[in-house]
Amino acid sequence: QVQLVESGGGSVQAGGSLRLSCAASQYTYRRNYMTWFRQVPGSEREGVASAYTPEGSTYYADSVRGRFTISQDNAKNTVYLLINTLKSEDTAMYYCAADLDELKYGDNWSLAPAYRYWSQGTQVTVSS
Repeated sequence: QVQLVESGGGSVQAGGSLRLSCAASQYTYRRNYMTWFRQVPGSEREGVASAYTPEGSTYYADSVRGRFTISQDNAKNTVYLLINTLKSEDTAMYYCAADLDELKYGDNWSLAPAYRYWSQGTQVTVSS
């Protein structure tokens, strides 16, 4: 069973930066997308950034492009999310997900139901 272990959340002031990490205990079966999601109470999980391991490609939601950077260390089986110029609207629980079911969902990286493995979540709170 693959485990995704997150770290790096916390409380920061607006305008600051934060880096989240997500380490996988082993390679997933498909080893394709590793994606960061965030969720606020009462809302669905929003896919914010994804890394496609086979090609080294990265994808971003329009809402975060330019401020969020996703990166991977394949040797460590770890994905990172650097968040710059934090805003109050970035306050959310952040999750990483892995192993997208491409056969069923195609390349829709931002769809939460498409992923098999999830981290426990880490809270990011941005204060003004």
